[in-house]
Amino acid sequence: MGEKAFFNWSGGKDSALALYKAMLSNEYTIQCLLTNINRVHDRVSMHGVRRSLVEAQTASIGLPLVTVELPEEPSMQEYETMMLEKVNALKTSGCNKAIFGDIFLEDLKNYREQKLKAAGIECVFPLWKIDTTELIKEFIDKGFKAIVVCVNEQYLNKSFCGRMIDASFINDLPSTVDVCGENGEFHSFVFDGPIFKQPVQFNKGSIVNKKYKAPKAADDNNEHPADYGFYFCDLIPV
Repeated sequence: MGEKAFFNWSGGKDSALALYKAMLSNEYTIQCLLTNINRVHDRVSMHGVRRSLVEAQTASIGLPLVTVELPEEPSMQEYETMMLEKVNALKTSGCNKAIFGDIFLEDLKNYREQKLKAAGIECVFPLWKIDTTELIKEFIDKGFKAIVVCVNEQYLNKSFCGRMIDASFINDLPSTVDVCGENGEFHSFVFDGPIFKQPVQFNKGSIVNKKYKAPKAADDNNEHPADYGFYFCDLIPV
């Protein structure tokens, strides 16, 4: 029996591969999958996937789902307060480790480590500093299946949204885009693979574009920073 841990689950490919590696290591006893949910739309924050599909994912994996119920556009303070409340509850239940699917973003890793250290929890990064081309090849070779549910229009056009992640998808990515989307270029939903008892069933719905207000820095003299947009492919549970 390994140390008790919770896994920070987005439902996407990096999460799935990191969970797979953590399970194989036998170093951790994973208690639950922790996911941020936009409670207004009942969907995973940033990815836009319906709550019911994440519930189907976690049921197939065989781990409990724990959610952080976020408002539509939480401030950083709101987010951190709600996350810390959930993390403290997991710590009380015996979890001493938090596992993440981050690959190479140093500032994000440092942020996670700093915040969770204050709660007495150590962060674990099974994919850290592994070459992303190697990771995406391993993901596909291991039999994982994923669909792109969100693309950042600053990096990719609408045609990439709703595509399966396979060799063809990887070959079509511009050279400026990380093959794992580690810079936020795209997000995915994993529906089958070695950690699943059975595939998660869904139909592809419509693709929509949603604009968000660009965050305004305190020293930014631009009164109206440009909006930025994402394409989302709706997945409809079967």
